[in-house]
Amino acid sequence: MRSIIEAAWNNRALLQEKETIKTIDKVIEDLDKGLLRVAEPGENNSWVVNEWVKKAVVMYFPIRQMETIEVGPFEFHDKMALKTNYKELGVRVVPPAVARYGAYISKGVILMPSYVNIGAFVDEPLQAAPVIIEDGAFIGSRCIVVEGVRVGKEAVLGANVVLTKSTKIIDVTNEKPVEHIGYVPERSVVIPGSYTKNFPAGDFQVPCALIIGLRKESTDLKTSLNDALREHNVAV
Repeated sequence: MRSIIEAAWNNRALLQEKETIKTIDKVIEDLDKGLLRVAEPGENNSWVVNEWVKKAVVMYFPIRQMETIEVGPFEFHDKMALKTNYKELGVRVVPPAVARYGAYISKGVILMPSYVNIGAFVDEPLQAAPVIIEDGAFIGSRCIVVEGVRVGKEAVLGANVVLTKSTKIIDVTNEKPVEHIGYVPERSVVIPGSYTKNFPAGDFQVPCALIIGLRKESTDLKTSLNDALREHNVAV
């Protein structure tokens, strides 16, 4: 499948051929079932991005036709089918959460009001570089995590934390600050912050994220989360 996808990526005229269309459909089907992943765990705690799968997702759009989709009182007008059969998949979906066909959602997942795009792998991780939220992490209300940021296992993001690939994530738990870019270390407790940056027009405050503590290894996840919120006064 990879060679067919790569060929079509370099020559879009191939998108008119039945074999190419069939192959793209198969990739999306395998993504939907969790047999393929846009990003997957690699060696030494790294993540590997399967670029050819991303290309298949991008080329899935031009081979689709627009259609009207009605869901109860809701109406959508789009090219992409919505994911269905949640009961059979063992997934709980809280209205108005929506997932597209081609997104894998593991058994036991609870989708709160949200949007899951095609190519996503929910159980662990899409994007130019995928956003990766590792197991046991807690994401507070109104958080924004984009552009390839990786949130380590069991980390806690307090309410309104915004993380992009260029956001400074500053550990302020010791005498000297330690900066991270694009990665929240495991079990870190994070809140919104700001730092002073000099511009030609003067000094201004720039948003950042502050690591103010760690969840304890000695307690289970639920107790650890409560302790983190209580001890550090983190809003979620």
